[in-house]
Amino acid sequence: MPASAILLQNRRLDLADGIIIQIKIWQLPSITPERPHGLKYSLFYGRKGERIIGYDNEAGNGDHRHYRDREERYSFISMEKLITDFWNDVKKERAHE
Repeated sequence: MPASAILLQNRRLDLADGIIIQIKIWQLPSITPERPHGLKYSLFYGRKGERIIGYDNEAGNGDHRHYRDREERYSFISMEKLITDFWNDVKKERAHE
């Protein structure tokens, strides 16, 4: 039986204004050319049915970031920096709401 991914982080915050913040990060059983850091992740800020900010690396897309309707490559350095970058984007967005 092949090894499976290990869930490292699974946090969800449901804010009073309807905003959802969710962070999921898995350690994969092995690295791949597409995920050389060995992690699969999904970081979400938005409302049900509306992604405002997102960071993920779904198969076929590599590391990337979503901001509203824009998608751009994300240069992954470390899990800590990923989480910091996400929270910095969330803080900026909340300051403008």
